[in-house]
Amino acid sequence: MYPIDAYTLKLERFDDEARIPPYAILSHTWGESEVTFEHIRKLNELDGLGAWNIRKTCEQALKENLCYAWVDTCCVDKKSSAELSEAINSTFRWYRQSFVCYAFLQDVTHGGEDIFEDLTGARRSTRGWTLQELFAPPHMALYDQR
Repeated sequence: MYPIDAYTLKLERFDDEARIPPYAILSHTWGESEVTFEHIRKLNELDGLGAWNIRKTCEQALKENLCYAWVDTCCVDKKSSAELSEAINSTFRWYRQSFVCYAFLQDVTHGGEDIFEDLTGARRSTRGWTLQELFAPPHMALYDQR
């Protein structure tokens, strides 16, 4: 597993999941400007929503005294079939073992009295993978585009 060091914004490899300190994990729907495993080293040079998501996730993790964060777009080496297979098979467990999950609802602006009404039609509700991301974590914080 390659979580991001929230201070340095660099990936750190942990071969033994039992040794990973508490971490935050991001649940979001992918867009066009996502930061990949190959590009995370240049995060400070990158713009776009993907880089913003990673920076904000790490900032929030540090506010909660968490030194690590995990974001699926950049913490998995998708060029390695073994790494990708492990990630697919471990995703639920990684969400379950996280300290907190930040669910970024990119296309939702909560302004009404009923959050469920605001979620109707959101991209998240059309993605199958996001379901496990909502049920696995022990704690969840929802963030909209504001």
